[in-house]
Amino acid sequence: MKRKFVIPALLFAVAVYACSTPAADNSAASTEATSTAAPATGQSGVQDDVSNPNVVQVAVSSKDHSTLVTAVKAAGLVDALSNAGPFTVFAPTNAAFDKLPKGTVEDLLKPEKKGDLENILGYHTYVGVLNGALLQDGLEYDMVFGGKVKITKQGDKAFVNGKEIVATITASNGVIHVINDVLLPPAK
Repeated sequence: MKRKFVIPALLFAVAVYACSTPAADNSAASTEATSTAAPATGQSGVQDDVSNPNVVQVAVSSKDHSTLVTAVKAAGLVDALSNAGPFTVFAPTNAAFDKLPKGTVEDLLKPEKKGDLENILGYHTYVGVLNGALLQDGLEYDMVFGGKVKITKQGDKAFVNGKEIVATITASNGVIHVINDVLLPPAK
């Protein structure tokens, strides 16, 4: 259900960008202006040293999430996750990725595996903020690229699909729940 919303939203954003970009002109003045113009960047290229960091910026600043950041970049999701959101990201640590069979991460980072990588990362992302009352025992949530996750509780500890949420970090565009395991989407 969430995928149906995200794809049209991304297509709309591309259409708006394409319509706002001036058409190419073959004149010398146009060529000169084009060659000196700064390259176009998405939301991730916005420089803002005043606001609280977004989910991507928080992950980039964490030494424990460098593998996740590499995967987000390889999947082309930096701009999407830098947008207003709000998002909930279940963020596996580097140690979580190290638990996967040898060669799995390297294989997923290959360009021909981009779709698989997007699906896995989308299974770690929810559109909306899941915290407090929304992290109650037995609740299930549809993730961005399909599949549901189930929240369970044991005392004060919260788990997603049986994986403990070890820390929670608030970002400007959502929340990050740090987990020590990679969530695997259900088989299609």
